[in-house]
Amino acid sequence: MRCLLRAAGLAVGIGLLWCEPLYAQDKPQLFHEAHAAMGSEFTIDIYAPNQETAEEWMQGAFDEIDRLEDLLSNYRPTSELSRISREAAKGPVTTDPETFAFLEKAVELSRRSEGAFDMTVGPLMRAWGFFFNKGRIPSDAELDALRSKTGWQHIQLNPATRTVWFDNGVSMELDPGGIGKGYAVDRVVAFLREQGVRAALISGGSSSIYGMGAPPGEAGWKVNVPDPVHAGSMMTEAILKDTSLSTSACTEKFFIKDGHRYCHILDPHTMHPVEGRLQTTIIAPSTTESDAISTATFVLEPAKAAQMVKTFQRAAAVLVSGDTEHPCVRSVRWPYPLRMKENDCQ
Repeated sequence: MRCLLRAAGLAVGIGLLWCEPLYAQDKPQLFHEAHAAMGSEFTIDIYAPNQETAEEWMQGAFDEIDRLEDLLSNYRPTSELSRISREAAKGPVTTDPETFAFLEKAVELSRRSEGAFDMTVGPLMRAWGFFFNKGRIPSDAELDALRSKTGWQHIQLNPATRTVWFDNGVSMELDPGGIGKGYAVDRVVAFLREQGVRAALISGGSSSIYGMGAPPGEAGWKVNVPDPVHAGSMMTEAILKDTSLSTSACTEKFFIKDGHRYCHILDPHTMHPVEGRLQTTIIAPSTTESDAISTATFVLEPAKAAQMVKTFQRAAAVLVSGDTEHPCVRSVRWPYPLRMKENDCQ
């Protein structure tokens, strides 16, 4: 049975869901569907004239996500990204236009973040056990041996020949985790626009979200951003209209060893899990961009993270660092009221 979301109750994370038969009506109705992909759950809330049209649109969108997973997953040895990881150390690898454009964007975002976002962390994710969700602490010697197998600056791209190679001559594992879901959300948005969809909310794992258009009579899609200190509470409500929101935190993917929590977000420079951060939330024009910025700002020291956000003209941020006893809250161009008090972060 398909589900109908009542617009008055819609808010990502807390919206109420009624499942009931849907009947053709004159005005668009709101439909909801979920789909497992990329190790996460993608959801689409969409206004459509009837159930048949909604199903057609959403199935096409989910097919697009599955296609991208086949293309870009580092968990699948047959993917194009895995092929590049295996072969690019030997010499230039010719790839398809879509994969090349994806890598160009990733390298650009790595450069702009000074490597705080880095797709070459694949070997580090394996070393720390996050690749298969079996956390472990690697030795210093193991990490030192991996240093030569990481570094975004070693990814060389030639637009004229559409080739990729690693100039250090070492095989590196490209990990799309920092922007993969965001990129998939953006591709779904493009697909739905081609179908003539006017209003939809697309979410990848509740952390990579794009609000397309707006629900009838509304300024945009209302999205709740969780409070990283008080579980179950809301830190702020964002209203998305043709814009994206991404959040990075360590509330779901982590492991605990000897009473210490190890976060799945790694600092590419130290090669260790990030510490002293609670949550970063970014608004940006595209979900690919907001995903990368949220990852990078989670890695960077808060003051430097705020400066980085300012280099993206249309980005806004809420950065929460410290710990739950003494949280430090900063915002950059954030246009909505915050329920957590900003402080001087000293």
